Amino acid sequence: MKMIRAILRPETAESVAESLADAGFVSMTQVHVFGRGKQKGITVGTIHYEELPKTMILMVVDDKNVDHVIAIIKDGAYTGNFGDGKVFVSPVEEAYTVRTGTKGL
Repeated sequence: MKMIRAILRPETAESVAESLADAGFVSMTQVHVFGRGKQKGITVGTIHYEELPKTMILMVVDDKNVDHVIAIIKDGAYTGNFGDGKVFVSPVEEAYTVRTGTKGL
């Protein structure tokens, strides 16, 4: 199993979530976050914004689905501009359902 964390522009996150659901990946968590990437914020006129609003999508998927999920995220989040986002993939050793105690996804 892998944990996928995608930090995206808020305006693309909903369409990415819909595309993932359409492909059968309905289990996810969305969190509104603030941050900055390599561009170190953005300057508009005389105002500099250190951190920008983003949406983080978190999901755990079977190893065999990782490449497909990443492709969906990249396709849906791409605008061609700085700040389109970042995707992180980490191993998950175990998962449990709280209500039933069932191990696994």
